[in-house]
Amino acid sequence: MDFSTEIDIALLIARVALGLTIFAHGYNKFFKGGKIEGTAGWFSSIGMRPGKMHAIFAAAGEMGSGLFLAFGLATSIAALGIVGLMAVAAWVVHRHNGFFIIKEGWEYTFIIAVFAVIIAMIGPGDISLDYAIGINESIDGWIGLIVAGGGGISAAALLLSIFYHPPKETATNGETLAAD
Repeated sequence: MDFSTEIDIALLIARVALGLTIFAHGYNKFFKGGKIEGTAGWFSSIGMRPGKMHAIFAAAGEMGSGLFLAFGLATSIAALGIVGLMAVAAWVVHRHNGFFIIKEGWEYTFIIAVFAVIIAMIGPGDISLDYAIGINESIDGWIGLIVAGGGGISAAALLLSIFYHPPKETATNGETLAAD
């Protein structure tokens, strides 16, 4: 086995593992637990309104981005979706809890986003649909970083600036305080 084949196999393993993990999160939102209605209620309660719209978009985004990444199709765009989803989750749910996931911190979302950017920068490898259709080298490298990292963070910032309305906290004396 030559070096390029080992890298292609490593990229395939990384893409499939990361992509199917993200896909599973979306699948759970649609078909497990509280399904879309439960996810929508939770999203509304944490300030992502309208909750149902965000539940559907998050679930579809996770499933779509996950599958595209796993198959290596439009890899940098799929990574952009994952980075955006993880940035929103990190900001809305995890940032107040510190870094470590053991305390519901942003460690998991950070690592997922970083690995999506790494895959976008390296490219999907020769064992991918991007390679099969001849676009595997068109948006990797620095362009992959800008598309996945910059695009994902920008999309998350835009979404949060429009739709995130954090719930108000109540002080012990009954006064309402802003959550952020």
